[in-house]
Amino acid sequence: MICLWSVFDVSKQEQEILRIEHEAGVSGFWDDYQNAQNVMQELGKLKETVSVWREFQRDVEATLDLVNLSIDEHDNSFESQLEEDVARLNRLMSQQEVLLTLSGEYDDRPAILTIYAGAGGTDSQDWAEMLFRMYARWAEDDKRPSQIMDLSYGDEAGVRGATIEIGGRYSYGYLSAEKGVHRLVRLSPYDPNHLRHTSFAQVEVLPAALDDEVNISVRQEDIKMDTFRSSGPGGQNVQKVASAVRLTHIPTGVVVSCQTERSQHQNREYAMRILSARILDLENKKRSEERSKLLGDRVAAEWGNQIRSYVLHPYKSVKDHRTNHQSTNPEAVLDGRISGFIEAYLMSKVG
Repeated sequence: MICLWSVFDVSKQEQEILRIEHEAGVSGFWDDYQNAQNVMQELGKLKETVSVWREFQRDVEATLDLVNLSIDEHDNSFESQLEEDVARLNRLMSQQEVLLTLSGEYDDRPAILTIYAGAGGTDSQDWAEMLFRMYARWAEDDKRPSQIMDLSYGDEAGVRGATIEIGGRYSYGYLSAEKGVHRLVRLSPYDPNHLRHTSFAQVEVLPAALDDEVNISVRQEDIKMDTFRSSGPGGQNVQKVASAVRLTHIPTGVVVSCQTERSQHQNREYAMRILSARILDLENKKRSEERSKLLGDRVAAEWGNQIRSYVLHPYKSVKDHRTNHQSTNPEAVLDGRISGFIEAYLMSKVG
């Protein structure tokens, strides 16, 4: 704990809070409204983080007091309480260690996560939908707001592609650990002989673009909009009017679509947010060599490229091939309990 505490340097961060608060009180601070907003957002983040560390410090001190009392009184009745407290503090410490790895320029932003069905036909489209549910459940369990931005249903089952925006602090930083190919091995429910099949899906994660970045990056005159009827499961048309939207950014050729809402206006808004994130990503790639940090290398969603394997038959296991982190409970993982995999990957980048 002493090492981690010194790395964060709470006292230094508290001094920074005082400096920013003083700066915010100077006449003319709000003359540059956008800069003032950015400074105040940074202040809010600092206060939140320092509050967490100070509360952690108080919990540690209370636990040490209980240890000393137990020793002084030769009282073993505190043993179970101490075990619970130490286990809880260890969990909190691990979470704070992970947070210290999230220092990238975009880590604290919302994430726009897209899943593409890969090799494997209907089974892979069903697998893409299973992954989509997994991330939605992770967001729900972690009390992060989420919004389905696009769903492109498969011909028989599942989805060809799905996009979800997940909010909350550090969503992009956490979910960047999920970029890559995910592999499923199971007895296929779509095979009449019920044989074992291997399916693949690609996960793409982008940081959401801020409003001012959207205005700079995407000009309305550079966008071509097409409308079409949205489709439902099995490829059937579910709308009699053309409410689905496809946007093409003419200068770059980037194309996005959205068909989740009945309102064409709402679909266009979601499509614009996805398009803005992708244009922002392209602009960052032009300015630097950080392609792999933002989007990760796009590789084919097929055998040999997977970052993680989910095996439901002939045994049960989920294994991350980058960290060797493993679970023997794939049902729980597919129900959104992926924090262990995310944290193991983020910590592996530190070492």
